[in-house]
Amino acid sequence: MFHSKPMFRWVHDVMKEMNTDICLIRLPAGGPTIVPVLDPAIAREMLRKHDASFADRPTSFGSHVISGGYVTAVLGPHNDHRRCMAGKSVDLRVATRHFCGNVMRKMLFGRRFFGEPTSDGGPGPMEVEHVEALFTGLKYLYYSGVSDYLPWLRGWNVDGKEKIVKEADKTIKALQNPIIDERIRQWRSGERKEIDDLIDVLVTLKDDVDGKPLLTPQEIKCQAAELMMAVIDNPSNAVEWTMAELINRPDLMAKATEEIDRVVGKDSRLVQESDIGSLHYVKACVRESFRLHPVFPFNMPHVSTRDTVVAGYLIPKGSHALLSRYGLGRNPKVWTDPLRFDPERHLVDDRGGVTLTEHDLRFISFSTMLLARLLQCFTWAPLGPIELAEAEDIYELFLATPLVAFPKPRLAPYLYPETN
Repeated sequence: MFHSKPMFRWVHDVMKEMNTDICLIRLPAGGPTIVPVLDPAIAREMLRKHDASFADRPTSFGSHVISGGYVTAVLGPHNDHRRCMAGKSVDLRVATRHFCGNVMRKMLFGRRFFGEPTSDGGPGPMEVEHVEALFTGLKYLYYSGVSDYLPWLRGWNVDGKEKIVKEADKTIKALQNPIIDERIRQWRSGERKEIDDLIDVLVTLKDDVDGKPLLTPQEIKCQAAELMMAVIDNPSNAVEWTMAELINRPDLMAKATEEIDRVVGKDSRLVQESDIGSLHYVKACVRESFRLHPVFPFNMPHVSTRDTVVAGYLIPKGSHALLSRYGLGRNPKVWTDPLRFDPERHLVDDRGGVTLTEHDLRFISFSTMLLARLLQCFTWAPLGPIELAEAEDIYELFLATPLVAFPKPRLAPYLYPETN
């Protein structure tokens, strides 16, 4: 299992050969039972009917480091504008990742940049270092290393990943923690009185009984790291894949662009958040990318806290349940022609509407605003043929080659923000 790289492909190949949507993989040497799930009905049974039984999380070296020894709730156990205007090519992976990084830094810390941006408004060295460390941490957060299933091997850096995770965590917190320390000082001294961002919210949370701070400085710092990681990967990956699919299918790109022009108006203003409810086809494009191209093959694992019967299988206490995003999105029992990129499958009624509430545990779509701006503001031409191939990586499903394309402005010049 661990010698078959990447591990998730080995799991899916075994399940395909067995023609099953759930199986139990019993690991030797005292390791847990692994329970991958490919069927939405079984996923619903596991996380709704038996949610209390699967409320726990497994421990892993990566989650232990990022969460500061599980002081946070999520990871712990249950307890490039100017380049476009100049006609240059744009690496959409870099652009989408840094867009998400900027948005999250603004929400958390009240600033887009740790240092000075580049002359064209792009990310500076500190922002590049920050985003790279975040994606490195995400990559190895649940990388299914041998020490995660055989905990007595932890600390030996058996597969070299422990050192990488520690270095990524050190970089993230070296950039974020000084801001948090200063913010705590400002609130304690009375210098700061208005809540402007999420760090202010976390710092000012008080216990209802004694009025003391609800979170320690260490908990705030680890929550900030988790929040950055929780948001930055899915939108950027979905938009890169969607743009690759649309550039390869100009007819679909034209349909999405026409919808934006119809809803927003051509050369009148930029698309706004209030327009998202009417951009049904654009939302469907994003949703289809989440279905076909998830950023990671599995959701964060759940651990069973008791023996539980799911889909007729006895799941032993301590088992790790892995809901396969990859398998759920490509299950031919659920999706017609599952390997075809077809946004139309998500237009659910006569008005062409698409829901984002996801009551049936399918796929929530987040990235509509970013995609809509890219399509509204520019026409896109590839450098050459785009191969829609996945990276053969340990635990990622990014495009094998970052998407690079030529943008051409399609709106009136006054609609494009100026950069210094």
